[in-house]
Amino acid sequence: MFKLDFDERDLRSLRVFCNVAHAGGFAAAEKQLLMSKASISRHVRQVEVRLGVRLCERGPGGFKLTPEGAVALDLASNALRALERIRPEVDAVHGVLSGSLTIGIGEHTLTHPQCKLPEALRMLRQRAPAVRPEIIVTSFADLNQALLEQRVDIAIRGKYSGDAEFNYLPLYTETHRVYVSGRVNKKECRNLPLVYRAHPYVERALSSGLYTRGPDAGGLDAIGALVASGYYQGILPTHYGQLLQKRFALRLQPNSPSFQHAGCAVTQAARPLSHRAGLLLEILKDLHPFDSDV
Repeated sequence: MFKLDFDERDLRSLRVFCNVAHAGGFAAAEKQLLMSKASISRHVRQVEVRLGVRLCERGPGGFKLTPEGAVALDLASNALRALERIRPEVDAVHGVLSGSLTIGIGEHTLTHPQCKLPEALRMLRQRAPAVRPEIIVTSFADLNQALLEQRVDIAIRGKYSGDAEFNYLPLYTETHRVYVSGRVNKKECRNLPLVYRAHPYVERALSSGLYTRGPDAGGLDAIGALVASGYYQGILPTHYGQLLQKRFALRLQPNSPSFQHAGCAVTQAARPLSHRAGLLLEILKDLHPFDSDV
């Protein structure tokens, strides 16, 4: 007979532990869980006693998972997500799609004129009203990590290189180019530092030797602000750059390189696709006829 090592009370404590770890500490988890710090501490301690190891360090030095805690977090998160999928997948057998569907997108995804995510969500609602879409906005690197950790079901982001860990459904073509302020003359703009963010195209431009590294930026708005100051140049998606051109008089750098890729709906290759995720992918494919030669 199959027997669980954890009872229902243990599962609740595991959920509390996972929330604390993802929040980065007890104080941050208080607001999310609507529980007192003492109650949260009791739940975490219960899991530690059950497993016989210390899961985290907490004190003046801050909150930090132990190596055992990191392993426990990974396994517990996957197990709890699997439990949450039981009812929706059983419902799907009877032709009823339900449950949450988490979609991760990069910042300013909706500014792309060919992105039809809102239309896809409207069709999803019509075809599967019991499915609850949830959307998170985060960086390229965080989207990949969220997919691998199964915190999102589908990510919409650029495909910059092939990766066996993910499956890609091309939706539209996106182009990135270098922008400068219209107040800078053509000769001066070539020597401006290039705003840095952790992105494949920025790395490629810097490795060419044609640009010097400028200040770090946390996202497209930060790049746009620095470029608009007139002291820097930066790489932006052209659909977003065109929006800033109207307000801040940005323009393309003379002889700017052009970087192009497909914007894709991305799923984890090793994870079986849920019925509700499969339905959204089907809808996205129908709404985005993609030219494979691009």
